[in-house]
Amino acid sequence: MRGGSGPLVMAGIGVAAVAVGAAVLGIGIPNDPVAQLAGDEPQYALTALSLAEDGDLDIADELAEGRWRAFSDAVPFRQTAVLADGSRLSPHDPLLSLLLAAPMGLGGWATAKLTVAMLAGALAALTLWTAVRRVAVPLPLAAAGVGVAAASAPLAVYGQQLYPELPAALLTLVGVAALTLDPASRSSAVTGSARRAPLALVVVAVVALPWLSVKYVPVAAVLAMLACRRWWRAGRRGEVLGAGAVLALLAGVYVAVHRALWGGWTVYASAHNPGGAGEFSVVGDDPDFLSRSLRLVGLLVDGRYGIAVWQPAWLLVLPALGALLARRPAGWTALALPLAAGWLVATFPASTMHGYWWPGRQVVVVLPLALLVLLWWLARTGVAARAVAAVPGLAGVITYGWLLTQGHAGEITWTSMFTEPGAPGTPAYQAVRPLLLDYREFRPAQLAWIAGCALLAAAGWRSQRRRAPDAVSLPEPAGAGTAGRPSP
Repeated sequence: MRGGSGPLVMAGIGVAAVAVGAAVLGIGIPNDPVAQLAGDEPQYALTALSLAEDGDLDIADELAEGRWRAFSDAVPFRQTAVLADGSRLSPHDPLLSLLLAAPMGLGGWATAKLTVAMLAGALAALTLWTAVRRVAVPLPLAAAGVGVAAASAPLAVYGQQLYPELPAALLTLVGVAALTLDPASRSSAVTGSARRAPLALVVVAVVALPWLSVKYVPVAAVLAMLACRRWWRAGRRGEVLGAGAVLALLAGVYVAVHRALWGGWTVYASAHNPGGAGEFSVVGDDPDFLSRSLRLVGLLVDGRYGIAVWQPAWLLVLPALGALLARRPAGWTALALPLAAGWLVATFPASTMHGYWWPGRQVVVVLPLALLVLLWWLARTGVAARAVAAVPGLAGVITYGWLLTQGHAGEITWTSMFTEPGAPGTPAYQAVRPLLLDYREFRPAQLAWIAGCALLAAAGWRSQRRRAPDAVSLPEPAGAGTAGRPSP
């Protein structure tokens, strides 16, 4: 362990405790007025229960026996079709249910949620480590930023939801952290397997992400591309070819398993579609991708489902991204490209951002990367700017506390009533409600918000153009020397 690691370890434990605590406080709030679990959560829970008790993915018997009564007073919305052999497979990739099988079998839905909360703690600790060790963010700033993000929506909410979003964010960050690991910092006598560990970690993340959900394939593909490019340019071509062969083989396994079990290219082939729509109708029956482009901004500032409504500090990602693109420090693509991939998936293929879930679901997978970009930028601004940034951050934490109070009082659930007209809302939300817009269709007033977002990004760009060069620490793979160094 490096000298001076003690404070980092203690800070990591601290932010992990904050993340776990913030998530656990939300477990008792139901997702629906008549159900603790709602939306897709019953599907993941019943599949996990089937894996624990029967060792398979077939939830036909769990549905027939009404096992959902343990967490719902109403019959869950039907999602599964009856297959030719009479089985019913949830139209959701199985890795999350596999992770939750033991907790569901041992303690039920609350234990499963507690397991996700533990993953939220791991995500917070890894985000802190990556910020300090790889992005050169001072420890106090990194700890404060990670703590604020972990103690506010949407990360605190998804830290206890039975959805793949939080595990996917952890895997994505593992991949990015592995891309920035420095095998050369180890002893020169390390074994070849030790020096190959970073690439192996990227491969693990890339392979696992699609098993959480097929929607994470673009993020996984970007991670794979970045790793292969970096190791190839460093002269480690044998390792790249080996990793490529492994990825190709396991991609074939993924397709074969889905064809054999779900009867299609994706799990959506087993979905209940009364109209006879195919598995790719999950992106919408007649998608209007031009209209969906509004989500590029709406995911941030939509009046109900924009993440900045619930944690205003996410607006600061815009100038931070502008600054990152202006500086383009070494390794900037490891943060920017996976972030862009995840945001674009939430913008275009996703059927809606206004679903039966807490706002921000589709972008949680890359929010830790957005946080790293924000912390990188704040580390290169003055003390006054950081003090100003603390104001919206604290507002988001207070907002989450207010939501917890309302939720435990039965006034809201995690999927409903938090923005309904006349419903109790946080003081901050009520104050800005008249200014908030719906981004499901175009309105001229949205142009002002779009212009404001563009100005924030432009301000960040201009703030960095005259500064001296700087770099995100992204060392070459061991043995590379100076050959093939990535261009800025």
